[in-house]
Amino acid sequence: MIERYSRKEMAQLWSLENRYNAWLKVELAVCQAWCEKGRIDPQSMEEIRQKVAIDVDRIAEIEEVTRHDVIAFITSLEEKVGPASRFIHLGCTSSDIVDTANALLLVEAGEKILAGYDRLLNSLKNFAEKYRGLVCMGRTHGIHAEPTTYSLKFAGFYAEFKRHKERFELALEDVRVGKLSGAVGTYTVLSPDIEARACELLGLRPDTISTQVVQRDRYANYFTALALAAGGIERICTELRHLQRTEVHEVEEGFGKGQKGSSAMPHKKNPISAENMCGLSRLIRTNSMASMENQALWHERDISHSSVERVIMPDSTILMDYILHRLTNLIDGLRVIPRNVERNLWGSYGLFFSQRVLTALVDHGMPRQEAYVMVQECAMQSWESEEKFPDIVRRSEKISKILSSEVLDTVFDINYYTRYEQMILDRVFE
Repeated sequence: MIERYSRKEMAQLWSLENRYNAWLKVELAVCQAWCEKGRIDPQSMEEIRQKVAIDVDRIAEIEEVTRHDVIAFITSLEEKVGPASRFIHLGCTSSDIVDTANALLLVEAGEKILAGYDRLLNSLKNFAEKYRGLVCMGRTHGIHAEPTTYSLKFAGFYAEFKRHKERFELALEDVRVGKLSGAVGTYTVLSPDIEARACELLGLRPDTISTQVVQRDRYANYFTALALAAGGIERICTELRHLQRTEVHEVEEGFGKGQKGSSAMPHKKNPISAENMCGLSRLIRTNSMASMENQALWHERDISHSSVERVIMPDSTILMDYILHRLTNLIDGLRVIPRNVERNLWGSYGLFFSQRVLTALVDHGMPRQEAYVMVQECAMQSWESEEKFPDIVRRSEKISKILSSEVLDTVFDINYYTRYEQMILDRVFE
């Protein structure tokens, strides 16, 4: 079933209000840790919990004056809480809140992306199972090589995306850290046990060492994992775009009732989904470059990374969530045209048997280079004359002196190329 994608859920995660809510979760976790240590009395802690609330418009008003978003955020909380607000942000610097909240947001976004990987993997596996045994032409350099199957083609995509998911899972764990160590990471007011307890409340690990920020190699790892997957998405989509070309026409994207392909040419059915995803995957890869540029900050921290992350964090996660969903729909709705697969398989006159003939000659004692020249002559004759390669080989006096008709029958058996298909599939899907 083709599911319509809604970006609302992932986009809401990155809304300004939700971002402030993540900041508030961090502030409250720090307050709770202080309360457990006796620095904040229980009555004040309860008052903070009862009165804090996010007012996006008020924060914006204050930021117009302060030109500092975290100070505006804290000031708005102070206005609502009153005297007990003196304990909010105790010992913290802005990046303690922002970077720890970033972890919460990136983890939540990442878990949605992992669900998208699972859906795509399921679709790729179903496709591979459905087209088991459908022999097709394998191509190298865009030229006919030797037969493979559609099942193996898509099992290969499955194996790749299993790796992409595993890489992203590791990257997700790499950003699942909080940082509550103060202005330059030395715990001037805060302490390691306050940091550890607050992170525990938030479901995070304390970073092993931080400056004023969590080091950006963690973020770069996250966005690079997405970039690698985006490369995999473009690989699939490039393959499907080629297979839909008129001259090939082995597959077609789903084409809905009332859909139109061209304003000028009513006959057009274009691979628009695959083309769109090729373009969007390039944005994700570009964003990963920006994340790597963010690694080199001055001394214990500067602010050059902040503006970049406000763009790439929502953009890359929303895009990946969307593309995974759209690619799943594309695979689920893909139409395979077996008659054209068969036509293309034999469209090069059976030249793909050339290695089998070469190997048979070598097995019967002929020197490899001598055998290669002999087979190549037959192949070039077939290519020029458009006559079937097996027929030319069978007529060759040189070859027939070495290979009997019975041996050639075995050499020209198309089933030879699929004999390990099931073993490979078992290995991929075990």
